[in-house]
Amino acid sequence: MVLAYVLACATASIVLAVGTFTLQWNDLSLPSPETFVLWTGIAVTAAFITIFAMLPTLLVLVLAEWLAWRSILIYAALGGMLALILVYGLDFAAYVGSVFVREREVVAAAGIAGGLVYWLFAGRGAGAWK
Repeated sequence: MVLAYVLACATASIVLAVGTFTLQWNDLSLPSPETFVLWTGIAVTAAFITIFAMLPTLLVLVLAEWLAWRSILIYAALGGMLALILVYGLDFAAYVGSVFVREREVVAAAGIAGGLVYWLFAGRGAGAWK
């Protein structure tokens, strides 16, 4: 479970860093000078995600193990929701219509990717110990 959690955090950080540093679909300008720090951003983001999300993620994973949730959709949905809640709080829906739509999409995508990677390595066998 620990290895799966670390891999999920690394995946979420890659998605978060790439989604943050890449151009938007309607931006035709040249890439910004900050794009060369992408790999440093991934490493820093991975460390931050691993530490910041540890306790809430642990609670969700214990619940998933106890209830023997093995569905890939549950892990994807929980990952996306947990990422949004950790970044925006429980009222993340109140930000609808704000100018930060792309940022919410990137955060949700990072959480979903992390949830999928965790499911791939550990979630498929949740509750097998019962």
